[in-house]
Amino acid sequence: MLDAKLDTLLMVCETSNFTRAAKELSLTQPAVSQHISQLEKELGVKIFNRSKGELKLTSEGEIILMYAKRIKSLYSKLQQSLLDKNHQSIKLTIGITHTAESNFVAEVLAKYCNVNEGVTITIITESIKNLYNMLMNYELDLAIVEGTINDPNINSLLLDTDYLVLVVSNNNPLGKKNMVTINDIKNEKMILRLPNSGTRNLFIAHLESLNMSIKDFNVILEVDNIATIKDLIRRDFGISILARSACLDELKKGKITILPIENLSMIRETSILYHKDFNHTNILQDITKIYNETARLYK
Repeated sequence: MLDAKLDTLLMVCETSNFTRAAKELSLTQPAVSQHISQLEKELGVKIFNRSKGELKLTSEGEIILMYAKRIKSLYSKLQQSLLDKNHQSIKLTIGITHTAESNFVAEVLAKYCNVNEGVTITIITESIKNLYNMLMNYELDLAIVEGTINDPNINSLLLDTDYLVLVVSNNNPLGKKNMVTINDIKNEKMILRLPNSGTRNLFIAHLESLNMSIKDFNVILEVDNIATIKDLIRRDFGISILARSACLDELKKGKITILPIENLSMIRETSILYHKDFNHTNILQDITKIYNETARLYK
C-alpha cells in the first residue's frame, strides 16, 4: 500500500496549503502537519519553507516531490498491470504533442485499438517539456514527440522525419511561388505557436543561425491550438510556420498551401519515447507499422 504520508505531501503541494490539503484528504490539519514532519524526520531534510503565509518547496523538497510522483505512478501501474493480467487487457497512457495531435497520430492509435481487442489508450496532449516530465515520473507509458531526450533510462524509436514549412491561404500571392524568402515573410502578418512550443523554438533557432530575431517579423497573434491557427490562415488573417505533418489533411483536401523557405531547412525527427523496462515491444512495432501505412494514405 502507498505510504499515506506521500499522498499527504502530494496534496499539500497541489493545494499549497495544509488546511485545504486536510479537507481534500478528509484529515485534520494537525494530522497533515504530522505527516510532513514525519517525512522530514525520516529523510533528514526540510521539505517546505514558509514565507509570508506561503508554502514553498525547498530544493530538497523538489527532489522529494519528483520521487513521490514517481512512486505514486508506479504503484498505480502495479495495480493496473494486475488488473490487465486478470482481465487479459492492456491499458496505456500515451502523451503526444500538440503537433502530433494535429496530424494522424490519434488516428493511428485509434486504428491500433480497433484491431487489438482489450487494448485501451488514454491520450494526453501537452508541451514537450511536460511530456518529458510525465514520462520520467511514469505517468505515461509512451510519449510521441518531436525530437528525443538525453536520458540513459529512456529509449527512443524513430517514427518519422518531419520539417517545418510556411503555411498560407490559397488566396495569398505567396502561394503562387515555388519557394519563399525570409524577406517575403517579413512583409506578412504572422500567427505563431506560443513561445514554449517546439515548433516555434525550432523556427527561432534557425533564425538565430542567420543572425536574425523573431522581433524582425510582424507577429500579430500567438495561439496554442494548431487547428485554430490553420483556420485563421484559411480565412486570410495571416500566415504561419507549422510542421508539414500537422497540415496533411488540409493539404489533401486542397484547403491550404505550404511552401519551403529559402535557407531554412527546419528538419526534425518524430520519435516514440519509453522507459527501458517497457515490456510491450510488440505494441511499438504494431504502432510503427500502422503509422507507416497511414502516412502513405496522405501522400
